[in-house]
Amino acid sequence: MIALGRWVRPCNEQNRRRLLVPEELPSGCLQLERGLVVQAIWYIVTNDHTTTETPLMGTPTKTLDQLSKVVVGFLTGARTKGYVSDFSSIKDTFDLLPQEDPLQGMAIKVALKDLKAVFFVWEFNGKPEYHDSQHSTVLREVRTIEVTFTDGEKIVGRQEAYNSRQIGFFMFPANPKGNNIRIFVVTRNTRQVRLL
Repeated sequence: MIALGRWVRPCNEQNRRRLLVPEELPSGCLQLERGLVVQAIWYIVTNDHTTTETPLMGTPTKTLDQLSKVVVGFLTGARTKGYVSDFSSIKDTFDLLPQEDPLQGMAIKVALKDLKAVFFVWEFNGKPEYHDSQHSTVLREVRTIEVTFTDGEKIVGRQEAYNSRQIGFFMFPANPKGNNIRIFVVTRNTRQVRLL
């Protein structure tokens, strides 16, 4: 099925051709490369065949390369690996897709209040040839911080817009050759954040 305008139509060859080469685009539509037409409204069709009109807030994830690999560090000490596509530093929750088959698997809702940090990583198994160091290799002109979590774990890196009143903040690890790309630290679950 294809949702276009205010109608839901079966996607037969004639409809597909008309969608790919429209004579005139309805208002609120945007034509992208290769004839793809995107309208600024989603129409959600439920099992009882009712429709709900929802404003388009983003495009749904279609491919694995549009997802970010993460390791989620919980306050309990547990670590969970998976993928995210909707992570926002201003939201209280995000959806974590499973490590195995993320495009088909069920996402779980993760609350930031239960986390120490979200580690955006290159590989789930780490880079065995590199070991993260607690000593900064970052140039001294860059504002380097040390974060101590409530359980005593420490990480060092460059800060990006740290504000103790925010939900959290991004930092970049001290070791640029390590497995972590960036780290989102949950502010309320830190014991100390200090400038080095």
